Amino acid sequence: MSDLSQLYQSVILDHNRNPRNFRSLEEADGRADGYNPLCGDKVTVWVKLDGDQIADVCFKGEGCALSKASASLMTTAIKGKTRSEIEQLYSLFHELVTGELGAEVPREQLGKLKVFSGVAEFPSRVKCASMAWHALQSALKASNKETDLNPDGESSNAV
Repeated sequence: MSDLSQLYQSVILDHNRNPRNFRSLEEADGRADGYNPLCGDKVTVWVKLDGDQIADVCFKGEGCALSKASASLMTTAIKGKTRSEIEQLYSLFHELVTGELGAEVPREQLGKLKVFSGVAEFPSRVKCASMAWHALQSALKASNKETDLNPDGESSNAV
């Protein structure tokens, strides 16, 4: 295993063992659940906004190391960012994990999220890495509509 692969693996394992922002948020503006029926991963993401900017974001859930580490790294990467910045970051991240990213992306654009570059080699794991991101997008939409999405993606009561 290359030194870079070992580094990436250690970052993912660290965020799995010691996830950042692993808590619930009662005063959230939006909340959404994610569920991967293929492997049983579950996540709930909460967002608190200050205008168009993420003031706080957190998650709770259970699942594989990849899904928990992805949620942890996602929450640390998006705090303080605007919705537009998050959309750009999600697009880059999704291209990275699906193998659609052409040229090498500068580290400053993805930061630590670049540790998920190897996911593209395992298509069955893409959903594990991206589930929290999809829940985040639903939570941001819920903050506008005051609705929440259940694990089946159907609207339910406001948060």
